[in-house]
Amino acid sequence: MTAATHSTLFPQTPGSADAVLEGLDPEQREVATALHGPVCVLAGAGTGKTRAITHRIAYGVRAGILQPSSVLAVTFTNRAAGEMRGRLRQLGAAGVQARTFHSAALRQLQYFWPKAVGGSMPRLVDRKVQLVADAAAACRIRLDRGELRDVTGEIEWSKVTQTVPADYALAAAKAGREAPRNPAEIAQVYSTYEDLKRARGVIDFEDVLLLTVAVLQDRHDIAEQVRSQYQHFVVDEYQDVSPLQQRLLELWLGDRENLCVVGDASQTIYSFTGATPDHLLDFRTRHPGATVVKLVRDYRSTPQVVHLANGLLAQARGRAADHRLELISQRTAGPEPVYTECTDEPAEAEGAARRIRELIDAGCRASEIAVLFRTNSQSETYEQALADAGVPYQLRGAERFFDRPEVRKAGVALRGAARFGGNDSLLDDAVDLPSQVRAVLSGEGWTTQPPAGSGAVRERWESLAALVNLAQDFAASRTGATLSDLVAELDERASAQHAPTVEGVTLASLHSAKGLEWDVVFLVGVAEGMMPITYAKTDEQIEEERRLLYVGVTRARERLYVSWALSRAPGGRPSRRPSRFLDGLRPGSSGAAGRSAAGPGGVERGFTTSRAGAAVPRRAQRTPARCRVCGRTLTDAGELKLMRCEDCPSDMDEGLYERLREWRAVQAQRSGQPAFCVFTDKTLMAIAESVPDDDAELARIPGVGMRKLNRYGADVLAICAGQDLAGEEVED
Repeated sequence: MTAATHSTLFPQTPGSADAVLEGLDPEQREVATALHGPVCVLAGAGTGKTRAITHRIAYGVRAGILQPSSVLAVTFTNRAAGEMRGRLRQLGAAGVQARTFHSAALRQLQYFWPKAVGGSMPRLVDRKVQLVADAAAACRIRLDRGELRDVTGEIEWSKVTQTVPADYALAAAKAGREAPRNPAEIAQVYSTYEDLKRARGVIDFEDVLLLTVAVLQDRHDIAEQVRSQYQHFVVDEYQDVSPLQQRLLELWLGDRENLCVVGDASQTIYSFTGATPDHLLDFRTRHPGATVVKLVRDYRSTPQVVHLANGLLAQARGRAADHRLELISQRTAGPEPVYTECTDEPAEAEGAARRIRELIDAGCRASEIAVLFRTNSQSETYEQALADAGVPYQLRGAERFFDRPEVRKAGVALRGAARFGGNDSLLDDAVDLPSQVRAVLSGEGWTTQPPAGSGAVRERWESLAALVNLAQDFAASRTGATLSDLVAELDERASAQHAPTVEGVTLASLHSAKGLEWDVVFLVGVAEGMMPITYAKTDEQIEEERRLLYVGVTRARERLYVSWALSRAPGGRPSRRPSRFLDGLRPGSSGAAGRSAAGPGGVERGFTTSRAGAAVPRRAQRTPARCRVCGRTLTDAGELKLMRCEDCPSDMDEGLYERLREWRAVQAQRSGQPAFCVFTDKTLMAIAESVPDDDAELARIPGVGMRKLNRYGADVLAICAGQDLAGEEVED
């Protein structure tokens, strides 16, 4: 998983200013050498925009045109800012400030607070949800968990759009926002929230920007001091700036025009937070003399992926669509996108997990595969399917890498070895930095071979393996690098949350996948109601959903799998249809270009084969699932596995069930994973009730996917036949 470009982690530092320009295409070089006046870079997905702007800064510094301390580069995530600083260091431009808007504003606010306000700056709260809950309680307004999250989002939107509580209702209506509660109630909670903050002497993240803007507006002496420090500004992801961030940028600039902005209106997917592409699209109007450079050479994705991405935007409407960029792939041809229609969501997840298992077995690294979905609630089904398939995974947006206990312990161990390694017998035979790191981390649980399975033990090993791989790349780029140098690099990455790659499939929402890329991407749940999401009502909301799918498509370098399910649960009514955004693009749909893809009409359907070569149906049922005892329609996942109600009589073979449990315990111990990853209790109960005779009967039991059938089918059928695993009959 990398951002922007797929290149060496620690490249060699160029020897001169001219060497910084080597390897840039004509448009990127135009960006890098346009160092004066306003510059607007319209950069499509995968066109190397980060490369262009970092080389621009580095070229200016190395040529003596820009002073490192006078440049401020701002972006939207700590990871992106950390990566930018790392790239600038490698290009010989250390000392340039690369920060998020909030980080840059907070630094200035802390410095100038005593002079502008006096006393100590109020404490910054990490999360405002509890404060919002207290404000709602004070207003005698009851909010459930979902409403609390939504009202908090409305308060954040109000602040970044500089809307005061009294104006909320009118502003929300004008913006076409669907308020989660009565707008008057939200305005009341918002007003009380602000009162509570003042009473408790705290500020939130939006206040950091608001207060910095206020200080710079009211104190011209402070504004001039900031402007004398920073002479040159670069803004990445400019399509995502909010009105408040734009105002802060204008105050930083003053009457100067040494500004370079980079963005793509077709990747505006955060309007719910107040982001708007208008500032990007109006840049030439505000700065008539601006240099405008378009980057359309796509170095990330194959022509097949780019063709689909261009097709999505070709159907778009609205102002952002009028400024879309037609990407031109610079890569050799690859496989066509694969479109798969599934009967239900569990079948869709099992199918994706099965294909991922096949890709990994064929040599694809797990860290180069991602499963992207519209909402975080879809994650659990895929977590279970991947665990069942024995595939390691990581959740994007879950626990931060550097906050993991094993990573913190490894950092302490490496820091200790850097200080006192001469007295550590572990390092006696370690001749270079990578071997030193391997020796130290072997004491923390790292081994040359990964443990089997996908449980906690494997996850800890993956974290340590990521540090080992990082050390190897670091040593290859810096001759004579020491453990102390590596510890400093890790500290820098931890402060920026710039984590190394963990060897696991990434599960992520489409929003959190922005700025990342993988060799293989699975776009799942691409059905009406999910893409576009049900609550997208207006034309602009629908178009933002289209842009979100565009972002998902352009995360893929080589292989793209797009899937949807006809119903939510097994046995459900098959009432769903593929997303309207795929109409005319997937083969077999109305207006399709007729490009080839797997399966009839470009849609995979039907059967797969078992380990014995027999045809086994893939969850083909489309009628409601009913209890085989009383006939009631089943909806609960556990009942669906048993194919009966929980309280209906069971004809389970108790002895068979216990033998299956004993066998499962042995399998789990061998693979180093939890027992439920082999088979859940409900699946074992279903097997003990149905007592299957062959592969086809076993495969019909929910919870027995093709991978498990191939791996465990022979054992399970032998046990069901009354044999032990040596083939002997078991006495009744």
